Amino acid sequence: MSRGMSGDMSSDTDSTSRKIVNSTPQIPKSKILVVDDEKSIRLTLSEMLKRNGYAAEIAEDVPSALKKLDEEEFDIIMTDIVMPKMSGLELLKSIREHCHSVQILIMTGDPSVETASQALHHGANDYLIKPIVKEDLLKAVGHAAQIKQLSDQKKRLEIENKLYQKNLEKIIEQKTLDLQNIMESIISLLSTVVEVRDPYTAGHQRRVGNLSAAIARKMNLEEDVVQMLRIIGYIHDIGKIEVPAEILSKPGRLSQVEFMLIKNHSTTGFNMLNEVHLPKIIGETIYQHHERSDGSGYPRGLTGHEISIEAHILMVADVVEAMMSHRPYRAALGLDAALDEITGSAGTRYREDIVNACVSLFLEDHYEIEDTAYHTTFPVF
Repeated sequence: MSRGMSGDMSSDTDSTSRKIVNSTPQIPKSKILVVDDEKSIRLTLSEMLKRNGYAAEIAEDVPSALKKLDEEEFDIIMTDIVMPKMSGLELLKSIREHCHSVQILIMTGDPSVETASQALHHGANDYLIKPIVKEDLLKAVGHAAQIKQLSDQKKRLEIENKLYQKNLEKIIEQKTLDLQNIMESIISLLSTVVEVRDPYTAGHQRRVGNLSAAIARKMNLEEDVVQMLRIIGYIHDIGKIEVPAEILSKPGRLSQVEFMLIKNHSTTGFNMLNEVHLPKIIGETIYQHHERSDGSGYPRGLTGHEISIEAHILMVADVVEAMMSHRPYRAALGLDAALDEITGSAGTRYREDIVNACVSLFLEDHYEIEDTAYHTTFPVF
């Protein structure tokens, strides 16, 4: 095969003392593999590339080139098309099966449209026509080096971004866990404050919270609602901290004024929680938990659809637990009396579907009132 270099290029390489000046900016340290079966061409090209700041290596045929590619990485590959054993297009196909970022320049002595089209179709980035002119070579290589550098930079940024995202997810996960622990501590503290002032009903809020969660789960409500109801139940009487302790523990009948103070606890609780950064549903449910579907409740006399499902569930759980527990002014009335109370008012004072779920929970699932303070997962709203 007869292939050649341009006259300008030959004279430059013969004069080893002459410094070759490249007019186009070069990207230093780009690693280039020159593949050509003509020794003079591959040596001349590699020498020119080295003098212009590139790291260049050579291969005499495709098998040699593939062996080098298995052993090390290159930024740019310059390959002839017509070579013994395997062609440059076969090398091109083989490289593109495993790597898309390396820049490949095809060298050809047949500058036909078909040759160029074939090369580009198989993944070549550019092509050079033999005999190769120095300026064309350096321009094509410089352009390829810049593209490879940008490609590598993009890949590095993608990796860094993935690492950042992974670390960010860990940070968010830890912050979320910390927030959950803080909220759980606050809920526990608020619940304890009420119990300290009203020891005769100690555990009432936990039991109501657990029963509310069990009813919600029985109704197949979403787990976020279940968890939120447990949390609300644990602090639903927080407004009682405003009620004098002697009224909370009074064994006899309350006066009208004393009862009005007791009734005000749902409003007090709402006002307290409305001042802190908690989901609005918590304060609003506490505000509504003494309302009744028929409008006979307090403090606002709300009816059916005006009351949230959380409050509908909480009011049933509150009534059942209160009737089953001892109070300073009476002994525990028991499960049967509690279930009679809610079934007798199902469809009027209480939502029928909630009453049915509560009754089924006790009679079919054999649920037992729990005083356990469960770990609460604060739902994200």
